[in-house]
Amino acid sequence: MQNEQSTTLTKIIEVSLNEFSLKGFRGTSLREIVKKAGVTTGAFYGYFKSKEDLFDFLVKEHADYIKGIYDQVYSDFSKLSLENQIKQMEDYSSIGLEKMFSYARNHKKEFNLILNCAEGTSFQNFLNEVTQKEIEATEKFYDILKSQGIKCENLDPLMEEIIIKGTFSSLFTLCLLDIPYDQAQKSLDQMFRFYRGGWDSLMHFSKN
Repeated sequence: MQNEQSTTLTKIIEVSLNEFSLKGFRGTSLREIVKKAGVTTGAFYGYFKSKEDLFDFLVKEHADYIKGIYDQVYSDFSKLSLENQIKQMEDYSSIGLEKMFSYARNHKKEFNLILNCAEGTSFQNFLNEVTQKEIEATEKFYDILKSQGIKCENLDPLMEEIIIKGTFSSLFTLCLLDIPYDQAQKSLDQMFRFYRGGWDSLMHFSKN
């Protein structure tokens, strides 16, 4: 009985991952999932309350994990002295993005759903939410610098959002590409250097 239940759930998950990835959340039919999984509607409702509940089951853990990576790296960074924050800012940024990259690449199917198929769900603003975290952290860092008399360029809020959102968008797009890991890693390093150069030109202070 337990094996039968496990098989039923596995079929639902496999079919729903495929259906959501092909048609998006809005375009996916619960009836079609049940039909293609070869299970009854009653069996489906034994596991999930709705199509929304199913989508949540597939992606919430992974979306939360990425946000958790960001929160942990930022927490560690904020505990440093200002001097060390300035010196190690790039290192901490790279650490966080590298961890996000590795995790998302190992969960491509789920992250494809979050980034490309989530319209109509609570995850449709995932990229904006991660971007907002970084905007708030960046603004706090600017405030600390200015309070210490360290000059840096005031970045237009709209441009700041575009740059930060572009960073995360590039990162997750790279994660989803079907390319060898070495190639992806090289591209990730090039992306780091590109964005670092841009931020260095805006900060106007030495990190040595």
